[in-house]
Amino acid sequence: MRRMSLPARTDTVVVGAGQAGLVMSQLLSRAGRDHVVLERRTTLGGGWQDRWDAFRLVTPNWVASLPGQPYDGAEPDGFMGRDEIAARVAAYGDAIDAPVALGVEVTRLGLASDGGFEIETGDRAVRAERVVVATGGYHVPRLPALASTLPADVTQLHSHDYRHPSSLPAGGTLVVGSGQSGVQIAEELVEAGRDVVLSVGGAGRIPRRYRGRDIFRWLADIAIHGPEFGLGLPTVDVLPDPRARLAPNPHLSGHGGGHTVDLRRLAADGMTLAGRVEGASGHTLRIAGDLAHNLDHADAYFGAGPQQLIERFIAAAGIDAPPDDAVATRFDPPQIDRLDLRDAGISTVIWATGYRLDFSWIDLPIFDELGFPRHRRGVTEVPGLGFLGLPWQHTQASATLLGPMLDGPHVAAAMGVALARA
Repeated sequence: MRRMSLPARTDTVVVGAGQAGLVMSQLLSRAGRDHVVLERRTTLGGGWQDRWDAFRLVTPNWVASLPGQPYDGAEPDGFMGRDEIAARVAAYGDAIDAPVALGVEVTRLGLASDGGFEIETGDRAVRAERVVVATGGYHVPRLPALASTLPADVTQLHSHDYRHPSSLPAGGTLVVGSGQSGVQIAEELVEAGRDVVLSVGGAGRIPRRYRGRDIFRWLADIAIHGPEFGLGLPTVDVLPDPRARLAPNPHLSGHGGGHTVDLRRLAADGMTLAGRVEGASGHTLRIAGDLAHNLDHADAYFGAGPQQLIERFIAAAGIDAPPDDAVATRFDPPQIDRLDLRDAGISTVIWATGYRLDFSWIDLPIFDELGFPRHRRGVTEVPGLGFLGLPWQHTQASATLLGPMLDGPHVAAAMGVALARA
């Protein structure tokens, strides 16, 4: 990393120095474009630095390859922890000599009176001809309104603020949300000897391995090689509803060497499952009668889409893959309609309820009713303004470690950056 002070003017400003911002910086450097990357944190490593202590990627280590820096560690099929992936992103900034201004928070992005853009920060402004917003899509922890109705003696925190089991008060824990963070935190608490109730929502499930390969090996091959056979990952254009961009990622885990998260198996082994939390009256929570439906949805998710795509790829590419050897869990946990936190000994509620977008600092009329910028694969209607790393920017992979490498060249080229060959 080349530590920069804020220039008065530059060709391009990149907002955010996570992996998306650094991939864009590498593309700009290769094209000879003068630019600076602005990062509100005082250290490189991106949002990975904000995860809990025992966090692990759900993607194998080889996925953490970046342009010009392929994974070369000893465990390509292992799963990095928080500190390792943050350090890897930081090392990439050093490797590409990215021009980064640390500790700089953008407070306003708008059009400059003499053309281009004006980017305001806490102490000064920068003028630029182009701007790439690479802050991802997980900005502000989202809490449901009913969180404010729970009694004061119940400890509440969002999964964003969870760090480790010993940081919680004694007693049981209700984890609300069955996406990737929720199920992993619930498993961690059970392993630490805690009683856990998991409120199951609409997240699906994908297997850790399918037909002899990690699931991400199949998905990466389809993203990269699928077009040779007329195949590819689903794009945002095929979503049945724009709100699907906000749906939770299917649950999966990189803990313990990586494994499938089977909610029915967790219940059979002693974890209490409940439907969605609908409301609260004092210490008593009202639980929706949707547990069986949500479990059925999680079970059906893989077969309804990803499995069919993988099978088409196997057939088209002529791959000799062993048959699937997964064995379904046959267990139907009881449905509960009320949960008394006191009677259940629950002292803590962890809201694993995702994040909301916050682009309030962008002073331009480009946002839809869900808070997403209007764009086409990251290119907005405002000339010179692009985004990288948004959920479903082009495909479901756009907000993953693979996303910036897949979408970044398109954004750069559409903004007039002449890309050099690697």
